[in-house]
Amino acid sequence: MCGIVGYIGHRDAYPVIIKGLHRLEYRGYDSAGIVLYDGKDLKLSKTKGKVSDLEMKAQNDKTIFGKIGMGHTRWATHGVPNDVNSHPHFSNSGKLVIIHNGIIENYEPLKQELIKRGYTFKSDTDTEVLVNLIEEVKKKENCKLGKAVQVALNQVIGAYAIAVIDVEKPDEIIVARLGSPLAIGIGEDEFFIASDATPFIEYTSNAIYLEDEEMAIVRLHKPLKVRKIKDDSLVDPYIQELQLNLEQIEKGGYDHFMMKEIYEQPSVIKDTYRGRLLANKGIVQMSGVEDNLEKFLSAKRILIVACGTSWHAGLVAEYIIEEFSRIPVEVEYASEFRYRNPIINKDDVVIAISQSGETADTLAAIKLAKENGAFVFGVCNVVGSSISRETHAGAYTHAGPEIGVASTKAFTTQITILTLLALRLAKAKGTLSNSDYQRYLLELELIPEKVEEALLTNDIAKKIAEIYKDASNCLYLGRGYNFPVALEGALKLKEISYIHAEGYPAAEMKHGPIALIDEHMPVIVIAPNKGHYDKVVSNIQEIKSRSGKIIAVVTKGDTQVKALADHVIEIPETNEPFTPLLTTIPLQLLSYHIAVLRGCNVDQPRNLAKSVTVE
Repeated sequence: MCGIVGYIGHRDAYPVIIKGLHRLEYRGYDSAGIVLYDGKDLKLSKTKGKVSDLEMKAQNDKTIFGKIGMGHTRWATHGVPNDVNSHPHFSNSGKLVIIHNGIIENYEPLKQELIKRGYTFKSDTDTEVLVNLIEEVKKKENCKLGKAVQVALNQVIGAYAIAVIDVEKPDEIIVARLGSPLAIGIGEDEFFIASDATPFIEYTSNAIYLEDEEMAIVRLHKPLKVRKIKDDSLVDPYIQELQLNLEQIEKGGYDHFMMKEIYEQPSVIKDTYRGRLLANKGIVQMSGVEDNLEKFLSAKRILIVACGTSWHAGLVAEYIIEEFSRIPVEVEYASEFRYRNPIINKDDVVIAISQSGETADTLAAIKLAKENGAFVFGVCNVVGSSISRETHAGAYTHAGPEIGVASTKAFTTQITILTLLALRLAKAKGTLSNSDYQRYLLELELIPEKVEEALLTNDIAKKIAEIYKDASNCLYLGRGYNFPVALEGALKLKEISYIHAEGYPAAEMKHGPIALIDEHMPVIVIAPNKGHYDKVVSNIQEIKSRSGKIIAVVTKGDTQVKALADHVIEIPETNEPFTPLLTTIPLQLLSYHIAVLRGCNVDQPRNLAKSVTVE
């Protein structure tokens, strides 16, 4: 989950690396560090805290000079967040320095072996073990750094994206990856290294994304060499043109990325269905589906694997796919699926959902599904990501970069993609009447402007937040399509405000959670006037009779719930399957404002990272 940045070229490396670390801070912000070669020596600054803390320390340490260097922002796995455990890490000789994103699972036996050989360790990290292992191989084999890295990595078990510099050969950086992302930006007489492309988009639009078990030797004034770690064979690297632009990764006048991303939802939902939804012609088309339509149509069931917010999107998809196309759907946490010896058949379709396309558990679930002969379809947001490469086919959401750690626009664009899929399958199978099919297409086309209208609830959400910002617990209730929205609303509140919250199917409240309800318990009820409205009204009455505080999300013009609830947030009317795209908006806003009022770091909540690339 950590973020890594490297630079070698004609520019001053310090501003490039620091700016890059700021952009990657969504990946981890427990500690940060930088190392630069100043023409004579490797100069190191690192500290517990954020990149802004590192800047102050680097200035004080005068670690700001040099044309080659590396930086790191950490999400702690091995070793508590402190100065010593921060990256970069030096080898015992002081000649090698490394930055690392990932986990070396067999670091302990390697460490014990190195201790026997006279090595000492200052930190508790697996990374310091790795750099000393590389040094030991380099000494023992009397080889160049690239060869030493290759041999050492064949001895480790785990995941990594690494960059290594040797003070005796400071015109090159060795990089490698397995399971953790790594991009190399190619400029004029300069190279950039990063966990994703955001640190270098203003310098070059050309990038290589290393595949698993690949390493690269990045040298000044020489062509890039990419090799297989297993056998050292040469690889012909594929250079792709980046689709990112600078505007997408800046706040654009908003106080936080999260708020910017909430407000981007009307446009990104439209971007996601643009070219795929032709409502007037009655057409839904996605090349990844069209090319594999027979596999979907002959599927005995669809398995959806995902984690976190993507899992909630999968739950919404379960309702939509089953209703529209009448194919059985099961939704699994990828982290459990990969370990429970699941039954996977050759006539199953597995849909893997991930914003980043790098989620370790989801990647492992994909590989398991493929081994068992299933067809795997990916839904992700990042072009060139691991999941997009590992799946048989897929569809990109067009959410653009999502910097805020708490996912917002990724959720609604994932639901959009999965809705298009369900409609396409329904059309092919004939499980929807022509009139219903056409009605859904036309309504889906209107969703962006209805999301715009739902965003007008911001002021109401802020007022409600002021009342409940000090609550210690919250309950979120929904039924049918909006049960997953209740889960997602609770997750958002937990993630960014640190208030304990639970999402429940409304009818399940009587089976336990009702015991928690008193005058201090805010209950957020999602109650659009579709589907199970009367049942939800009954649930609200049960809460009210026990003095619970009711915040209701209702369809505009509602009177029945309005008479019962303490607070009401109104959203536009839409067809029931599309209500999650609207009901989730005020819940995002409510969580945001509560977090801000509590003084929480909205974009970088404690203990979290954007992409979980380690187990």
